Order: sequence, then C-alpha cells, then structure tokens
Amino acid sequence: MNMAPLFPANAPAGANVGPRSSAALIHCINPATGETLGEVPVTSPDEVRAVVERARIAQAAWGRSTFAQRRAVLRHLMDIIVERMDEICKAVVEDSGKTFENALLGEVMPVCNKIRWVMKNGEKYLRPEKVPSGLLLHKKGRIEYLPLGVVACIVPWNYPFQNIFGSFVAPLMAGNAVVVKASEAVAWSTRFFQTLIDEALRREGFSPDTVQIVNGFGETGAALVRARVQKILFIGSVGNGRRIIEGSAVHLTPTVMELGGKDPMIICEDADLEHAVHSALGGCFINLGQNCIASERIIVLDGIHDRFVAEFARRAAALRQGAPRAPGTLDVGAINTRQQIQVIDDLVRDAIASGARALTGGTLPEGPGQFYPPTVLAGVTPAMRIAREEIFGPVALIFRARDDAEALAIANGTDFGLHSSVFTRNRARGERIAAALDTGATCINDFGLCYLNQDLPFGGVKYSGFGRMNGREGLRSYTNAKAVLSDRLPFAIPPRLYPVGPKVYGKTRHTIRLLFARGLGAKLGALAGLIR
Repeated sequence: MNMAPLFPANAPAGANVGPRSSAALIHCINPATGETLGEVPVTSPDEVRAVVERARIAQAAWGRSTFAQRRAVLRHLMDIIVERMDEICKAVVEDSGKTFENALLGEVMPVCNKIRWVMKNGEKYLRPEKVPSGLLLHKKGRIEYLPLGVVACIVPWNYPFQNIFGSFVAPLMAGNAVVVKASEAVAWSTRFFQTLIDEALRREGFSPDTVQIVNGFGETGAALVRARVQKILFIGSVGNGRRIIEGSAVHLTPTVMELGGKDPMIICEDADLEHAVHSALGGCFINLGQNCIASERIIVLDGIHDRFVAEFARRAAALRQGAPRAPGTLDVGAINTRQQIQVIDDLVRDAIASGARALTGGTLPEGPGQFYPPTVLAGVTPAMRIAREEIFGPVALIFRARDDAEALAIANGTDFGLHSSVFTRNRARGERIAAALDTGATCINDFGLCYLNQDLPFGGVKYSGFGRMNGREGLRSYTNAKAVLSDRLPFAIPPRLYPVGPKVYGKTRHTIRLLFARGLGAKLGALAGLIR
C-alpha cells in the first residue's frame, strides 16, 4: 500500500505530494472533480500528546466497563451507521473519489459485519480462560485478557470509513482507548465520523475522549508513535512500516503491521471461466485497485489462458469511469492522490518498455480529476519491475504458466505475502495449491472473502507484515494475556527450598526420571530410587 512518507527526511510536514498544508491546515479536495471541500486543522505534536493523555484518562473508566456496556456502545454505533449510511457514503465519495456502490459494499457493510462479530464474540474470547495447571495439582491456572491502555491506529486513505472504524472496534471491545491518525488525503470526512463515534459513547455515559481521530502529515504520525501508547496498529506501505517500527523502539511499543500486497490469483485450466473472469475483475478493479488485497498478478494456466485473457480484457475495457455524482452510474471512480497516479504510470510505462502489452488502458487520460483507466497488461514476466513492486492501482498483470509448479513459483516469487486466490473445479488440486501459497490467507474459488469472515485472522507474511487483525487472534492482540495461578486447596503446600539438604539433588534427579523418562523400566528404577 503506497502512502506518503510518515517520517519524511529533511522535509517539513506537508511536503509530500497530495493535500496541501499551510498555516497548520490541510486543504481538502474531491479527487474526482478537483473541487475544494474545505480545510481541516493539523494536529500538532503537542496536541497529539495532549490527545493521548485525555485518552489515558478516559480509558481508566472505559477499562472498568462491563462487556454488556461495551456491547451497548457498539450497538448504538451500529444503529447510527445503519441510520446514516447514505450520509456516510456521500462523505466517502467526496473525500476519496470512489463510487457510491464501493462506499456501501466496501466500507459500510464490512464495518457493520465487524461490529456484529465483535458484539457476538468479544466476551467469549476476552473473559478469563481456565487452563490446566500441569504438575501443580494444588493450583488452578487461568489467563486474564486485560486492556493494554491506549492503542494508536495509523491508517491510510483507500478506505476512509472502514480504515478508521474497522481499526478501533476490536481494541475498544478489549477495554482500550483508541487514538486514530487518519490520512491527510481523506481528512475532510474525519470530523463527521468523529461525531458518530462521540454520539455512541455519550449515549452510554462514556467520554468521547475514549476514541479520538487526529489529522496531519508525517509530524503528527511520528508524534503519535512516540507518545507512550501501549500498542500501534499500522496499515500502509512497507517503507512507512519500517519507520513506524523505528519510532516504536523508543518506548518498546508493540506493533501490528498490515503492509502492502502483491496478491496472486491462479486460474487453472479446469476453472469455471465466467466465475474466474468476474472474480478477477473484482480482485483487480474494486476501489480502482487501491486495495491491499488487490489481485495484481493473474497467473493463468496454458489451457485457459487465451480464452480468459480475451474475455477479461473485453470486460475491463467496458468499465465506466468518471466522477461519481449518483449511485448506479459508474463502475469505477478516481485515484485518491496525484502521487499514486505517478507511481502507477511509471510502473506501467516501464512494463511496456520491457515487453508487456497493454490490451486496454495503459495511458493517462486528459481532463480534470485524478483518474487512471482500468488497464490489462499481457505478456508480463516475473523479471519485470511491475511484477515485484506494489501498483496500488487499476492494473491487472497477466502471467502465463505451463503447470501448477510454475504458477506457484510465480505466485511465491515476490517479497509480499498478504492474500491469494486459486480457481479450479478440482477440490483436491485447489487445496494442494492453497497449501503451497506463501501468504497469510488463501481463498479457493473466490476473491477477498477471507477478510469478510471475521472468525478468520487477517494479516500477511514476508514484507506484507506481521501480527493479525480480525478473529480471536486479532481481538486478543489488544490485551495483556496475564497468567494467574491460584490455590485449589484450602491450605497451602509451602515449598521448602532452603536450606539445601544432602538428598535434594538425588530426589530431584529421580523425580525427573520418574516423570519424563521413556519406558516402564526407567520409571520403575526412578521410583525405587526415590523409595531408597
């Protein structure tokens, strides 16, 4: 996922390409029309530290809340989102340039789905868990999942609503306060989103300081990383992820890194052609490719390659693009930042110069707005730069593979490993290929649905990051898993370690053999030694 540098070297805040900053203001525009939306104040480093301290105070009360109270806040939040979904979509469309349909299906629905899952499962996975006490038969063991304190979430611009709400729901349910640093590229909508959060918290008598959104450029994000928060979730590029980790080392703050992707989609020759084509269209062009789990690399087996490419390119060329004015009029919208358009165009130009063929798209359009057309590149090889670097735009790369082994070699041949897909009618083959894909998730005969299943953890391997969002693992990652050992019996069995007697070593030696040696003879010998 490409973003402007979070910690820009030798550059003032706001020096990155994108929304302009002057006099501590972010000048916000609609990327599809170029229209000015307004200005949003930059949160200064001193203000960031004050925000975190207010969150720390609010967390003291929120951390004592019951699971029922936390569910009630989330229930109010869900009600507000459902009631005001049209306003939310309008704000997202204005701020990001995406279509109304993508705002509704790609942002509102996943957030509602996550809230529902957390309300249903949060207490189950966060209440104290009994565990065996092992050799300590006179004791009882349990794990308590306690709040960490203040969690920082630093999120990008591709999903203005989902990135904010989807990030704070789990740590909030776990009893933490949350400070979200939103991208400067979509700062305009954050004020509206903050009012929705405040309303849900106030309805149950909790401070709005429990969840706060801050806006700004690199300096703001750097201040949040170093503000002695208890955990950091970062969603963004590999380069910025490294900078976050460097900053987190100051206070040894643990992090969850959800970084870039270069997701492969393998189309076997026995796949359902229609199903595969439509899945690839969604995988490549949903949100105009500004998606960390976009299927940037389509690896097609020889037997279906030509038919797939012809149908896929035909449908991609027919996609309607423009400035979204109303639902139902367009298929894809705009690219959020001019900086990202330059990244896309540079990669496509380099690929064509290296021998790739643009079957549709491939050139920057003229006219207003920040657009890049849906593009299909055939004849792509793993040696090309575009095959290794994240595009984060509407560009489908078509690779030809002779067999499953070559397809897997291409699929696993990058530094990324976030999501993947495989299409085949043969179940055993699909499972075999899925097991060999070096990614954090694989979806068989579909695209991207692993993220929608909230019971599944979400995250990557290699340069795609570490740690997990979603599911039991994601929820518990925002807690201190505290081990507790308590008495089982009404009386104590005190350990008598000192003074050390002459027989302690021999008794312990025979005890270890009795408990852990293999074979009945060895155990009987140890028992005899103890008796002696």
